[in-house]
Amino acid sequence: MLEELALAWTGRLSAPFLEKLLDLPEPVTAEVQARRGIKVRMPDGVQLATDHFRPPGQDPLPAVIFRTPYGKHGAISQMWATLLARQGFQVVLQDTRGQFGSQGKFDAFRQERADGLATAAWVREQPWCDGTLATAGPSYLGHTQWAVAPYVEPPLAAMCPAITTSNFTELFYPGGAFNLHNLLSWSASIGSHGGSQIKRLLRTNALEKQVRRAMDHLPLGNADNVAIGKPEPFWRTVTDHTNGDYWDEINHTPALTKLSTPVSMVTGWWDLLLVGQLRDYDELQKADCPRRITIGPWDHMKSLKAVVSDSFSWLAAHLRGDISSSHRAKVRVYLQKAGQWLDFEQWPPKESTPTPIYLQADHALDWQAPQGDDSSDTFTYDPADPTPVVGGSLLDTRAAGQRDNSSTEKRSDVLVYTTTVLTSDLDLIGPVSASIYATTDSGQGDVFVRLCDVDRKGVSRNVSDGIVRLNGAAGSPIEVTMHPTGYRFARGHRLRIQVSGGAFPNHARNTGSGEPLATASRIVPIHFEVHHDKDRPSSVTLPVMRAS
Repeated sequence: MLEELALAWTGRLSAPFLEKLLDLPEPVTAEVQARRGIKVRMPDGVQLATDHFRPPGQDPLPAVIFRTPYGKHGAISQMWATLLARQGFQVVLQDTRGQFGSQGKFDAFRQERADGLATAAWVREQPWCDGTLATAGPSYLGHTQWAVAPYVEPPLAAMCPAITTSNFTELFYPGGAFNLHNLLSWSASIGSHGGSQIKRLLRTNALEKQVRRAMDHLPLGNADNVAIGKPEPFWRTVTDHTNGDYWDEINHTPALTKLSTPVSMVTGWWDLLLVGQLRDYDELQKADCPRRITIGPWDHMKSLKAVVSDSFSWLAAHLRGDISSSHRAKVRVYLQKAGQWLDFEQWPPKESTPTPIYLQADHALDWQAPQGDDSSDTFTYDPADPTPVVGGSLLDTRAAGQRDNSSTEKRSDVLVYTTTVLTSDLDLIGPVSASIYATTDSGQGDVFVRLCDVDRKGVSRNVSDGIVRLNGAAGSPIEVTMHPTGYRFARGHRLRIQVSGGAFPNHARNTGSGEPLATASRIVPIHFEVHHDKDRPSSVTLPVMRAS
C-alpha cells in the first residue's frame, strides 16, 4: 500500500481519488494554502526546514505537527499534509535535524525531544495557530510524538502514534539479542536517502541485495560498508552501544503514567514494533488515559490506509468536536484466519486466559504438564551455519508475515514439538510467552522459540516468536517474550513449537565467543540441552479465548 500511494501521488492522481481510496470523509475545501521552505531556528541556532499547510482563511486554527527523517517533500508526507488540509486541518511538516532540508547532524532518536519541544513552542507563537497542538504519523514519526507528548506544556490536544513505540530500544535488542535484519535495512535506507523519490524506488532491489549480503558479514560493526559502501552513523552507534544507559533518554515509557493526552494507535499483528506498542497501550490503560487501539492483519508497511483513516477521525474528534466516528470500543482487533474484527474494552481481552502448553518427550506438545523424569533433547548450534528463519515481523514487507517453515524444521539444529489434531477451532488473542529450561555447554547462546500452525497438508506456518540471549545463569527457566497474536487455529490443524539457537538473519547470529557485538568474528559452536520433565516443565503460554 505504501508504494502504491507514493506512486499514485507522484503520478499526479487527484486528491479526490486518494480520499476515496483511503475511505476519508468529504473534504471541507478543495483549496490548500502552502508555505514551503520555512526555517525554524532551534535554541542552538540550527535551522529545521518546515512547510505549513492550511485551508483558506485567516483565523487562527489548531495545528497538527509531523516531524520526519524521510523527507518532507516525499510523496507520502506531501499527500498526508494536503489531504489533512482539505479536511480543514492546519499542518506543520518538518524535516528532522540533519535530514534533507534541515541543518545539523542527524543523531537518530536521541535529538527528537529537544527539537520537538522547540518546534511546538515555535508553532504556538505563530499568529496562525490558536495554541492547540496535535501530532500524527507512523513509525519514526511516532517516536517524534512520544519524545514530546509527555513533556510539552500545555499538553497536546490529541496524538496518533501508529506502528511505533515509546521505547525503541526494545526493537534494537529484543531479549538481549540484536535485531539484525530490521536495523541493517533501516540503516542502509537512511544512509542512502539522497535523490528523488522515484530514484529511490528504482534502486530498492539493488540496495536490498547488498543489504542481504551485508547481513552475512562479520564483524557486524562494519557491515554498513558492505551494504552501502560507507559508514552509517546510526549503525555504528547501535552496534557499539548494546549495554549501559546510552539509550535511556529515548525510553519515554516511564513518562506515560502521567499522560492525559487522548491517544489513538494503529498497529498490525506482523508489525516489528507490536510488543512495544501494546506495552504502551497497557501503560495508558493503567493510567486511564483516553485511548484506543486498532490491530489489523498487517505488517509494518501495509498499515498505511488504516493509519491515515484512524488519525483523521481522531483529530476531527479532538480538534473540532466531530465525535461521529469515535464511538467504538477501545480495542479493535482482527482475528486472523477467521476473517473477523472483534471489539473489546481492554487489552488483553478479559475473555482471554493465559494457558500453558508443554513440551513433551518424543517431540510431543500437550496441555498437560510432563510427568516423566530426566527428559530432554539436544542439538548443536553452529554460528558458521546459523539456523535460518523465514517470515516474521520484518520491515521488508516482501519477507514479512507467515511463511512455510518446513525446510527450517528439517534441520538438526531445530527442535520441533507438535500437538495432536485439533477437534475444534482454537482462538488466541493476547500476549504469548515461553518458559524454557535450556542449558548450553559454555553458558553462551540464544534461545529462539516459534509457534506455528500446521495445516491438514502438514505445512507449518509461523504465528508468533521471540528470542532471548542467555546470561550464563543455570537452573532457572529462560523467559521469552514472544509476539502477541490474534489467530484462529482451525479444527483439523495442529500447534507446533520450534526451539532453536538462533533465527538468522532476522536476529544476528550468536558467535559463541562472548566477544562484543560490533567486533565479534571468532566462531564457536554451542551445544544445547532442552529439558521437559516434571521438575523442568518447559512451556509456552498462549492467550486462549473462552468459547462464547
